[in-house]
Amino acid sequence: MDRNTADSVATILEQIRERIARACEQSGRSPDEVEVIGVTKTFGPEVIAEAWEAGIRRFGENRVQEAAFKIPQCVTGPDWHLIGHLQRNKIRPALGFFSTIHSIDSTRLVEQLDEAADESGVRADILLEVNVSGEASKFGIKPEDVPQVVERALACRALTLVGLMTLAPFCPDPEQTRPFFSRLRELRDRLTRDFGIGLPHLSMGMSNDFEAAVREGATWIRIGSLLFGHRPTMKQNLRQQMEADGVWEE
Repeated sequence: MDRNTADSVATILEQIRERIARACEQSGRSPDEVEVIGVTKTFGPEVIAEAWEAGIRRFGENRVQEAAFKIPQCVTGPDWHLIGHLQRNKIRPALGFFSTIHSIDSTRLVEQLDEAADESGVRADILLEVNVSGEASKFGIKPEDVPQVVERALACRALTLVGLMTLAPFCPDPEQTRPFFSRLRELRDRLTRDFGIGLPHLSMGMSNDFEAAVREGATWIRIGSLLFGHRPTMKQNLRQQMEADGVWEE
């Protein structure tokens, strides 16, 4: 199902939730266990306001600079998550805008983020990004290296480890992504057992494969194009604003 720009975000969200409910029924889960994160990269405040009115409460951004420019212009209330790669020189500004960071991919990043958060007097939830597919083009921790990063994360003073995140390879048949999501769930279950901790969140599944992710245990699914479609004018306007302020980044 492609997003028809004539449909409202509320209409599309209702359809997505119906699909989540069917996927949950097939896997013996409750739909209440799954939440949509609206991915608003390149979309402006008007789209975010519409999504907020439709019932989206968590929003994901890929770039710290774009978020820093956009969030102050948006409706108040959303819980903002960073889902894109976090560069170390963007750590401090990221802590000022995001409650949760999905893309922690090294022990060094854990240490620097914890130090910055502790010095700033803030707390943040984090997820470890795991490269379950082994694709060289993707960020993420190798599955066999995750336990040592978990050990370091559990020693943090200002960070709380709440789960794992992954990006599955694109497959024309979404069912082919299920083994990747299954690996992340199995890894989470091993970590939970071995460390005696709770890791409630699995951030996995996007517009093309979220139903497969839900069937394998996703709690946060990251939906962008399916929910918001392609709105060149909106994107162009946002880019023009950022270019005018000298903060546009490719």
